Amino acid sequence: MMIITGDIHGFEDTDKATRFSRKNHEWYPIVQSLTKEDYVIICGDFGLLWDNSHSELYWREWLNHKPFTTLFIDGNHENFDMLHSYPVEEWNGGKIRRISDSIFHLARGQVFELQGKKIFTLGGAESHDKYRREEGVSWWAEEMPSESDFEEAQKNLDRYNWDVDIVLTHSLPSSLQATLYEEHELYPANPLTDFLDEVYSKITFKKWYTGHYHLDGYLKADDKIRIIYRTLRKL
Repeated sequence: MMIITGDIHGFEDTDKATRFSRKNHEWYPIVQSLTKEDYVIICGDFGLLWDNSHSELYWREWLNHKPFTTLFIDGNHENFDMLHSYPVEEWNGGKIRRISDSIFHLARGQVFELQGKKIFTLGGAESHDKYRREEGVSWWAEEMPSESDFEEAQKNLDRYNWDVDIVLTHSLPSSLQATLYEEHELYPANPLTDFLDEVYSKITFKKWYTGHYHLDGYLKADDKIRIIYRTLRKL
């Protein structure tokens, strides 16, 4: 089984952890029935690689000891110096960083083959609160994918003829992001969202999930796309 959820932000608000606990009456029996061969995927803003504080180490170990394996794409609120200190390895057709025994980062621009599904991943987003953050301390330029990330994505999608089952991103394509708000200043278009517009125009997919916007629900402009935050969904 594969389950997807949205931003956890390092469980800075511990209420975000309740989605995996017995307080979540609907999902707790399902979560408890999972094994390490099952996956819970976090759609960006993982945030448990930030400063190695006592609290962070506790929550990372707590998550590592859950019955499932945790997979995550990166969002914008990550410590990319820490994340990139983990070596890259091949896993199920794509590249990962193994954070612990059962917590893996799904690298950008990959296509993974998991449980009979082809899953395309492209993390990253632009922070709209950079003005109040300090570069290299609470904000990193690497939050935005590089040209090499885009080239990696195109190369891997070419291998699958741009036909996958699931798309996982932390941002929406520019054209779809613009449908969320009447005023676009909060989430303006950027090179990543413009690239995702190109992907959206070419790719064949069954479902597309994105975090970042702290909303839960299907996108009115395309009901194959779901913005996900605190809910859990089966893939």
